[in-house]
Parts: sequence; C-alpha cells; structure tokens
Amino acid sequence: MDVLILLCCIVMLVLLIAWAKVNTFLAFLIVSVTAALLLGMPATHIPQTVNKGLGDTLGSLSVIIVLGAMLGKLVAFSGAAQKIATVLKNTFGYRYITWAMSLTGFIVGIPLFYNVGFVLLIPIIFSVAYNYRLPLVYVGLPMLASLSVMHGFLPPHPSPMALVSQFHADLVKTFIYGLIVAIPAIIIAGPVFAKALIKMQSKPTVTLKADDLPDHELPGITNSIISALLPVLIILGTTLIARLCSDHIAVVNVARFIGDPTIAMILTICIATYTLGMRLGKKLTDIMTIYVEAAKDIAMILFIIGGAGILKQVFVETGVSNSLAAILQGLTLPPLLLAWLITAVLRLCLGSATVAGLTAAGIVFPLIGPHGADPNLMVLAVGSGSLFCSHVNDSSFWLFKEYLGLSIKQTFLSWSLMETLVSVIGIIGILVLDQVI
Repeated sequence: MDVLILLCCIVMLVLLIAWAKVNTFLAFLIVSVTAALLLGMPATHIPQTVNKGLGDTLGSLSVIIVLGAMLGKLVAFSGAAQKIATVLKNTFGYRYITWAMSLTGFIVGIPLFYNVGFVLLIPIIFSVAYNYRLPLVYVGLPMLASLSVMHGFLPPHPSPMALVSQFHADLVKTFIYGLIVAIPAIIIAGPVFAKALIKMQSKPTVTLKADDLPDHELPGITNSIISALLPVLIILGTTLIARLCSDHIAVVNVARFIGDPTIAMILTICIATYTLGMRLGKKLTDIMTIYVEAAKDIAMILFIIGGAGILKQVFVETGVSNSLAAILQGLTLPPLLLAWLITAVLRLCLGSATVAGLTAAGIVFPLIGPHGADPNLMVLAVGSGSLFCSHVNDSSFWLFKEYLGLSIKQTFLSWSLMETLVSVIGIIGILVLDQVI
C-alpha cells in the first residue's frame, strides 16, 4: 500500500506542475502534506517535518548556490566566461566541444560536490553554447554527466567516503576501480548521448550570458580560468595539504576550514570581486548590483530545491523507503546487483543520491560477508545505484530544469535519462570488473 501511495504522489506532483501549471514550490508543499497524511504521519508532526526538510536542504546548499550564482554572474559579465569559451572553441573546435566539456567536468568533479560544481560551471556552459550557437542541453549535459558520476562513484565525495568506511574497503583501490568504471559511463552518457539531444531547445530564465565584449576588454585567460575555478583550486589544494600534513593537527584543521565549500566560496567571491571586477576598472557599486541581480535570478530555484527536500523528508520519516528495501532484500540476485537494485529504489524514493547511498549502506552490508562480495566493488555498486533515474524529488533535477529552461518532459528525456544511463552502465562495468579481478 505504501508503494502505491508513493507512486501516486509522484504522479500527482508531475500533473500539478506539467498539466495544471501550479507553481512548483506550491506543488511540492501540497504533495508533501498529502503524502504525509496518506502514509500515516500524525498531523501535528507534519509542520515539523516540512520545516526540517526545507531547512536541512537549504541549510547545506543555499549559501553555496547564492555565492555560486554571484560568481557565475561576475564571470559572465566580466568577460571571463567569454574568454574561456573562446579558448575552448579555438583549442577543440566545434567538432570536439562536448568532449572538452566532459573533460572539464571530470577534473572539476574530483574535489567538488555536484551542486557546487554545477553553479560554478553553469556560466561556462552558457557562454560556450552562445558562442557556438548550440543548444544548452547539448553543450551542458556532457559536463554535468561527468560531475554526477564523480559525485556518486568516487571518494572524497560524502556517500563513497562513508561507504568505504562502513564496508571496510580500500580507499585507493575503490578510487582506481571507480575511475575504470566512470570513464565509459561518462563517455556514453555524456558526449555520445548528447548527440541525440542536439535539437532540444530551451528557454532559460536565468541570465548568465552578458553582451560580447571586444577582445581588448576581456580579462586574460589565466585570470579567467583561475578566478572561475578558484573554489575548485582552494578545495583541491587544502585537501592535498590535509593529507600530506596529516600528522600536524593544526595545519589539518586550518586546511579543512579553508577547504569547506562555504568558506572557499566566500574567499572566492572576495578575491574575484577584485580580479574580475575592480582590477578591470569596474566600480564596487556596479559589482554589487551584479550580485543583487544574481540573487534575484536564483530565488525561486532555491525554494524549488527546498520543496524537493520536504518531499524527501516525508518519505524518510514515514519509513516507506525502508519498507521497499526490505522487500527487495529477499530477492535471489548476485550481491552486487542486489545492492545496486536496493540503492536504485531508494534513489527513486528519496531523491538525494547521497541519502540513498547512505541509507542503503546498512541494508546491503550483510551481503559482503557470507556472499564474498568485494567491498571495493560494493561501494561502487551502491554509488551507481544512487544515481539511478533522478526525477522530481531530486534537487539536481530542478537545478538542471530551471537553469536550462526546460519543460518537465524535456528534463526527463535529457537529465533523467542521462542519470539512468550512468547508473546502468556503471553496474554493468562493475559486474564485468568483478569477473576480472
């Protein structure tokens, strides 16, 4: 019965948004409250769950998304994105631009969480798309596929790191196996799949493309790249310092503080305000105006992401996802495939890849011992399952939809299908690897 209620609520959400044209955030609130009541949650507990779901989701993302939008707007209006796009265009050419975007996402995705990487790289996607006169989806999907794969498969991202610890896996082996599995998944779900979407048009509401500037007014390529990717460099640098100086507690603590995504973004905004603003002759008041416009652009996106968090919290607290996982655990399947399936179902129910992976950990842990499943591959099986079919209860679904200006149908045909490809290709690669090693 719980499964039927869950499916009906997801269909209701899609119909409210796509057919009835209800505001997305309001639709999330209506469906979340309805789901809570139908799943037996006490009425007096529902407001607390709504607040917790909204607060937990936005509490971890709002500062990063707002600061990322400010940086993205500055990167666009300073001409830095135009400069990067021009260099990519001249280096890789029209034919290989999707491969260039995949490579960028792959490198940036190693140290950065998906949502952080998204808001930092989205201005480059806009600039490249406009410079080449190509659809945003065709240009952006390969980069975002890389970001998603790195987030779900590889340490040091939250879910893989926690799984390595809980499954007593080897960090280095997991990372190496993860790279082996990730590369074909990125290629097929990125540049190859993007070819099928080259005619998909969008109507973005977020303005991350400024008027083209003459070449002599553009910042240098070194300044443009370093300023745009400074959060990546800060996080990567501090991570390396923390590992190399692991015996010096004070150094590690400072590195972890500076390397926190929120602190890294604050430092980046302060530095970029000078390097891409005042240093190029812009007034501080004009830069602040750019930041205000950036915050306005993403205000509704923040609420939509929070709405997805509310629905996720309802499913978590009512226990519907655990009921589904318990049913699946009784199936007779190879342990790696069963771990993937359980995590995939949790992903469908919960939305968040990280939450799905961490929730699955306790359920699938018994599969390692008696069945002899490789703990390193088990980490990857859960990671690939956690990326399966992102849909309306996932904040990343709405980030992609709203930033790129797509309909619900287009988002399912592009983003959701790409995530499904990544997940399925991932588990196939893991099962093949299991036979080899």
